[in-house]
Amino acid sequence: MKTSPQDRKLDELLRSSALVADGFMGHDRRSAAEIVQADAATLAKYGVTAALLARRMRELTALAQAGLGTQVEAGGGDMLVSCEECKGWLVCPWGHAGHYAKRVTTATRPANGAVLTWTDLNVHLIEAHGFFEGQGSAFRIEPAATAEFLFG
Repeated sequence: MKTSPQDRKLDELLRSSALVADGFMGHDRRSAAEIVQADAATLAKYGVTAALLARRMRELTALAQAGLGTQVEAGGGDMLVSCEECKGWLVCPWGHAGHYAKRVTTATRPANGAVLTWTDLNVHLIEAHGFFEGQGSAFRIEPAATAEFLFG
């Protein structure tokens, strides 16, 4: 598959630290398009879409915000969520308008100790681009683990 100049430029931006420290790609050598394709195939095995995951993550973030830094019960009481906010904003590397709060949401399943964390920008990247970040990225969201955590 031939890569367009725009795709090459996007890959360079995602690998740089121009927008976030250490970039979005980690040690992953695949292109963003290859990552998106592989992650979509993983989600298909679980019968969920990136949009469905993002919607659930956004709902949980909203619940966590209401807790004002404390843990809040979610998912019928089998999950706890909280969020932490920092000053500042992040932007979409694809160039979409809008800014995303520097907020990290943490969801925990006390019964098995499973923990999932994400940022507001993660939710946007997943929903709008199907992009979960590259392997080794500090904020990589694993599609299989996320599908199991949220819907398993």
